[in-house]
Amino acid sequence: MKKSESFFSILHIFLDWAAIMFAAAFAYWLRDTEIVQEIIKKDSNYTLTFAQYMVSAFWVSFFVIAVFSFEGLYRIRATRRFLREARLVTKATTISLVFVMIGFFLQREWFSSRFIIVAAWLFSIIFVLFGRYLTRALQKYLLKTRGIGEHRVLIIGNSQKLDHICRIIQESPGLGYRVIKHIEYINIKRIKKIRTRFGIDEMIVNESEMPDDLVKKLYDYCQTNGITYKLIPSSRQTARFEMGIFGGEPLISLTHTPLRGWCMITKRVVDIIGSLTLLILTAPIMLLAIILIKIEDPTGPIIFKNRRVGLQSKEFDLYKFRYMLWKWCTDKQNPNYEEALRYEKKLIEESSSRNGPIYKISNDPRKMKIGEILERFSIDEFPQFFNVLKGEMSLVGPRPHQLREVEKYQTYHRRLLTIRPGITGMAQVSGRSDLDFEDEFRFDVYYIENWSMLLDFIIILKTIPAIVRNRKNVK
Repeated sequence: MKKSESFFSILHIFLDWAAIMFAAAFAYWLRDTEIVQEIIKKDSNYTLTFAQYMVSAFWVSFFVIAVFSFEGLYRIRATRRFLREARLVTKATTISLVFVMIGFFLQREWFSSRFIIVAAWLFSIIFVLFGRYLTRALQKYLLKTRGIGEHRVLIIGNSQKLDHICRIIQESPGLGYRVIKHIEYINIKRIKKIRTRFGIDEMIVNESEMPDDLVKKLYDYCQTNGITYKLIPSSRQTARFEMGIFGGEPLISLTHTPLRGWCMITKRVVDIIGSLTLLILTAPIMLLAIILIKIEDPTGPIIFKNRRVGLQSKEFDLYKFRYMLWKWCTDKQNPNYEEALRYEKKLIEESSSRNGPIYKISNDPRKMKIGEILERFSIDEFPQFFNVLKGEMSLVGPRPHQLREVEKYQTYHRRLLTIRPGITGMAQVSGRSDLDFEDEFRFDVYYIENWSMLLDFIIILKTIPAIVRNRKNVK
């Protein structure tokens, strides 16, 4: 998803809303002009002031925007022609008009000027289309002159269909694609060099001539690097795919998660609102935790910053209430850092209760007394609401791991880095720290492939009993 595409999609919402409000105001003004009064002969009387009328129009405008959304007018990447867009705008506005007229018919005391209703409908279509025409022109101008919003495509394979697609892209720059390279065979090392030099947003692959093991490696590489994978139809099957037509040729887009476009934006908005709400609700508990930490071990910081790896392998500081004695914290600010690091390695070798790259120390002797309670009820993780607010984490997602743990990942494990990590997740409500890493990975991949807001809501509801439930590996 290009940032420019997200920007223009959000801009369309505000411009459409402004166009609808302006159309409503213009219709109200137009009715009282001399020419219109002469035509309609004042056949309708109404008592609403302009202010009262605009309040009604304000609420109706949100309903119209919702209808526009259901008609697909706010899709992140829309390559439809302007005539089709005009048809959709007209259809959506007409549907809105029908509902508005039904409402006014049932409650005639609300409003009785049929002229204003019809005029507002007509001018809404005109003004919305005018705004969309201007933004489309600006988008194409930025695309052609500066390459903003351009999708860089790597073509892999040797067939007439791929040659045809290349010609279509080269002859139609307004489509928003640019072929950066056309190679005949899958070569991951070469593809990495091409990506480093030019960048790759999408790949179009003819799989029929490619060995299955190379195709699988290429697909995994696309997933872990956020590259859209498209293929000329072949024998490969997938649970998640989208069908499309490009230059008269059928294409299948393999999608490893529905968490993109507006779904990603919606999840981010929910994260912001949710984290702010939870920060307010948990503020008294966090204040008490701060006091108790300072009383038991005043030498170290209250918040422990632990370096973790997040979305697209970007590192960030994960915030936690410090639940260990400061002298044993593996923080470089700790004067006893080297000894603390050696002690931790020793504990991992002797007491780690998990298999795979992730460790979990049973009955950790480094904890403070208050630390036992903080970790037992996951209060130590409350400061991560600030990580969510900053956009480094989400409320729900795979747990973020340390760099030294990520370095032990197998290639396929890096799928965990394709979405924002979470405070809680499917693995946490299905076994918390008792799960082996491979089991945790499978749960997280299921979440990535089957994400929905409902699934997030269910996981959040299940988190509370999961916290209260005793854990085998935590004393």
